[in-house]
Amino acid sequence: MIADAAPRPYWLDQPGAPAVRPPLDGAVEADLVVVGGGLTGLWTALQAAEQGKRVVLLEGERIAFGASGRNGGFCAASLTHGIENGLARWPAEMDALERMGRENLDAIRATVERHGIDCGWEDSGALAVATAPHQVQWLGTGAQQMRRFGWEAEVLDADAVRAQVDSPTYLGGVFTPRESALVDPARLCWGLARAAEDAGATVSEGAPVTALRPDGAGVRADTTHGSVRARHALLATSAFPPLVRAIGRYVVAVYDYVLVTEPLSQAQRDAIGWRARQGISDMGNLFHYYRQTDDGRILWGGYDAIYDFRGGVAPGRDQRPATFELLAEHFFATFPQLEGLRFTHRWGGAIDTCSRFSALWGRALGGRAAYVVGFHRPGCGREPLRRGRRARAARRARHGAHAAGDGPQAPAPVPARARALGGDRADPARAGAGRRARGPARSLAAHARPSGPGLRLVTG
Repeated sequence: MIADAAPRPYWLDQPGAPAVRPPLDGAVEADLVVVGGGLTGLWTALQAAEQGKRVVLLEGERIAFGASGRNGGFCAASLTHGIENGLARWPAEMDALERMGRENLDAIRATVERHGIDCGWEDSGALAVATAPHQVQWLGTGAQQMRRFGWEAEVLDADAVRAQVDSPTYLGGVFTPRESALVDPARLCWGLARAAEDAGATVSEGAPVTALRPDGAGVRADTTHGSVRARHALLATSAFPPLVRAIGRYVVAVYDYVLVTEPLSQAQRDAIGWRARQGISDMGNLFHYYRQTDDGRILWGGYDAIYDFRGGVAPGRDQRPATFELLAEHFFATFPQLEGLRFTHRWGGAIDTCSRFSALWGRALGGRAAYVVGFHRPGCGREPLRRGRRARAARRARHGAHAAGDGPQAPAPVPARARALGGDRADPARAGAGRRARGPARSLAAHARPSGPGLRLVTG
């Protein structure tokens, strides 16, 4: 069921992909050079171009090649990777942050409509499900917390949640109708690139930046075939090798993995219900996220968050058979009615993760360059797609990212049912135990407890 699956992202393996754009050739000048052709870079390029700036965007591979084309396609309003994480870090600012998150999600929707971007936008809401007995007690508290910050939230008992989506593992849930939408992340990226070009930006593919350095009052970005001199630079490089040292001090590459099934038959769809097409996640700190695609498939990802002590991004890490087998096992435990369904796509991708589990901003090269990284979930492959705002003046320029919020804090010990379906794990170093993490990975491991997102540390 998995061996024959295509080893590439489903989103990027569909008709309608734009033609390859030519790489940068020669020396050009701009007001802003953007490094990275994912959601962060594309939103920046579009909004700067709409303000009349001369913008050049440089992507080393293809648009949406990285996390922005490998995630689950959840577009959530939270700027802090969930209210629980936000309260732990910015309690005095959470009212403003949640209000900004709602405004941000509305602005994304409006931009998609204004530019006619065909990205399969669905305002289908989000369903968080309890799959272990100890998680049921969180439902009322979690819903109350959502309402406190202005969200609609409906608590569902086991019968009510199974009336919406029929899984024998569901013990209850919370449905939030306006907190999240679904999109096709690759088509969103392709549409943003087209809109940026229509606004006057230059978008180059196959143009990896080999160096970024000060140049007079501005910066110079060198590629394999040319260079850009600009007043400012925006680094949207996610988990890929950083061009400035500061990013490397905060961010590590953590890998997430995803499966996509073949299209379901009508009988299979009837067996599970799911007529409202909500985006779903379970409430363990090592959680699954899943959704339906436009053509009737199920995307199923998450659970294993893998950090390799060797660090960095490597193509060979995109495929991890043990994780795919585990994901398939969990899929059929959740939906035994679908036993025998084949998987057509399997892939992994690197998430730019930092110890606060939400985006960070900074400046480098004497203020000439800014960077936005550390989105955790999915900017990347694993997570649902999320959008945030930058700090201060940059808050006016919206940018992309990914993922669904955490459930309430998980206690130990771990119930057997939760272990079987991914629930909670107290020991982040089940693999790789005894080897000491260094640098940002050390801080990240310290935060990978049941109160936050789970993490597995491996040595190979």
